Amino acid sequence: MTKKEQLYEGKAKKVFATDAPELLIVSYKDDATAFNGLKKGTIVGKGVINNRMSNLLMQKLEKAGIPTHFVEELSERETLVKKVSIIPLEVIIRNIAAGSFSKRYGVDEGFVFETPTIEFSYKNDELGDPLMNEYHAIAMKLATQEEIETIKKYAFAINEQLKAFWAECGVILVDFKLEFGKLLDGTIVLADEISPDTCRLWDRKTGEKLDKDRFRRDLGGVEDAYAEVMKRLNEHI
Repeated sequence: MTKKEQLYEGKAKKVFATDAPELLIVSYKDDATAFNGLKKGTIVGKGVINNRMSNLLMQKLEKAGIPTHFVEELSERETLVKKVSIIPLEVIIRNIAAGSFSKRYGVDEGFVFETPTIEFSYKNDELGDPLMNEYHAIAMKLATQEEIETIKKYAFAINEQLKAFWAECGVILVDFKLEFGKLLDGTIVLADEISPDTCRLWDRKTGEKLDKDRFRRDLGGVEDAYAEVMKRLNEHI
């Protein structure tokens, strides 16, 4: 597969065209951002870990019947994926109160929900990715009712799969962000990544944060936390 021109560069990844119009190459960077890009830095080795972790978890989800954009891992930083039209909704599943949820609603961080919650935000950096409900998304023609129902079904199924897997690794899946895209035929698939950048992961015994909150909150030990999560994943995958 030949890598051609760069099509896009985001906060954490670059996307390249290939000689196959329906396939793209995603390259993971070590750049780190938080608070909609207001805080910037580097997490050494993050791109390698996020690439590998996303690919392993997406293959696991594929086996559980959840379609993804994953095709093939090309190198430690690059992966071949199906070209999708990204639905501009960030889908957040929460099992435990943390982060913006705790601040927004005055709920103590660590409060365990009886059932998982789901929320959507409009994927728009200029507006700060504002929260929106499904009626807003339909009104703005970001997705149809049927597409939103499919996304919700997949998101909760992904949560059950990942929650169980991380529990085997001695890790609590607190919350995580997903993005979905549409293939040329309209099929909805999981896209983007699943990594410590997009998931809150706490050590089951100590409660230690093993994710990007260490960068957001200047807790230190960011690289070590990412490496620890990857080590546990490799031991249990």
